[in-house]
Amino acid sequence: MNIFRLSGDLSHLAAIIILLLKIWKSRSCAGISGKSQLLFALVFTTRYLDLFTSFISLYNTSMKLIYIACSYATVYLIYMKFKATYDGNHDTFRVEFLIVPVGGLSFLVNHDFSPLEILWTFSIYLESVAILPQLFMISKTGEAETITTHYLFFLGLYRALYLVNWIWRYYFEGFFDLIAVVAGVVQTILYCDFFYLYVTKGKYSTSIV
Repeated sequence: MNIFRLSGDLSHLAAIIILLLKIWKSRSCAGISGKSQLLFALVFTTRYLDLFTSFISLYNTSMKLIYIACSYATVYLIYMKFKATYDGNHDTFRVEFLIVPVGGLSFLVNHDFSPLEILWTFSIYLESVAILPQLFMISKTGEAETITTHYLFFLGLYRALYLVNWIWRYYFEGFFDLIAVVAGVVQTILYCDFFYLYVTKGKYSTSIV
């Protein structure tokens, strides 16, 4: 494992922990898109079905279980424990506009036409756009708490580091996955505006407009 993949994994984990701590400490999920979190839970569920079929390493298995557990814990906090604080009036993105096209694309463009491979491809495509309900929600409210932007920043950093990881693996291992790279580029582009806002405003205010 190279340093860029490890850093990407740690950035991803940091984003998830930041979000969970934000909800738990404030006892509120205001400003958080439950639909995005449901999509991420679906992403991890469909991607890590290989937990039942193969073992790569203790690190790999542990991280997969952590991602799955944390994603469902977040969904539970939003839709169950702190449901009264969930802002459903602004979380109105039509997720079927993401799931249906992504599902169709995963059947048409994949590495191997098998159930596990199609579901893995589906998870890669879906992850690239799963943050859209959160971005849409922020666009409707007009601002985001700084802590929410920290979450988005580390999530975007994770994808950017994984792009560098793909470049590293191509040059030093001869490995290249076009599906993962293209999806990663799309996802990173969606975060670019927040990278700018985070650097220029995130450290000096309690919310970002």
